[in-house]
Amino acid sequence: MSRPFPSRSPSGPSVRINGKIRAREVRVIGPDSQQLGVHSLADAIRMAQGQGVDLVEIAPTATPPVCRLVDYGKFKYEQAKRDKDSKKHQHANRVKELQLSAVIDPHDFQTKFDHAVDFLCDDMKVKIALRFRGREMAHTEFGFQVVNKFLKDLSPWGHPDHDVKLVGRSINVMISPLPRNKRAKHPREGADAEGRVQAKKAVEPIIHVETGKPAEPSGANPGFSNNPFGSVNLPDSAANQ
Repeated sequence: MSRPFPSRSPSGPSVRINGKIRAREVRVIGPDSQQLGVHSLADAIRMAQGQGVDLVEIAPTATPPVCRLVDYGKFKYEQAKRDKDSKKHQHANRVKELQLSAVIDPHDFQTKFDHAVDFLCDDMKVKIALRFRGREMAHTEFGFQVVNKFLKDLSPWGHPDHDVKLVGRSINVMISPLPRNKRAKHPREGADAEGRVQAKKAVEPIIHVETGKPAEPSGANPGFSNNPFGSVNLPDSAANQ
C-alpha cells in the first residue's frame, strides 16, 4: 500500500551518540586523538560522562565501530567547517561557458576576457565556444585567430586542456586554472591596491618639520579653508582699498 504523504523521518546519514549507539563494543578515541582501546558500550559511556563529554560514533561501519570522546556541539561545528572548506575546492569541477564570435567587437572581447579571468581566479574551468554562422565557414581562420588570442591573453591564469580544433561548425576549448602558486594575481586586486595608496596620499596632510603640525598649503589664505576668491586677480587699486 502506497503512503499518501512522505515520511517525516530525517533524510541522510545521522550521527549516533551515547545511548543511541547500537554496538555492544566500540573502539574509543580520546579527546586528544589518543587510542584508548576497545571497550564495552557501557564502559565507554561512563568514560565520556567522567570527562564531561559525549560518546560520538564517527565510523559506524568499522568492526568494532569507532567512537570519539568529544563534546557533540564542538563535533558538529568542526564537521560543518570541514564541509565548508571542502566545498571551496569543488569550484574546479564547475564550468563556466563563454560564447565568442569570429567577428566579435573589441569591447565585447574585453568584457568576456574579464569574466574568464574572474572565473579562473575562483578556481573554475572556462569553456570557450565559437560557432561559425552562414558564410563564416568560408573563412574559419578568423575564428581561430580570435580563440588563439583569447588563450594567449589568458595564459597567466589558465591553460587549455587540448589543442584548438574545429568540430563541425564550432570551436570548443576547455581552459583549466593554473595552480595558485603559478597563477598571476587578479588584475583588479593590483588596481584596487594602487587606488587606495593614491587616495591615501591625496588626503595625507603635510607635517611641518619644526612645529609638528599640518602645514598650510602654499598661497592659501589663512582665514579660509577653501577660499572661493583665491583664483580671482584683482586690480592693484581694488586690492589696496
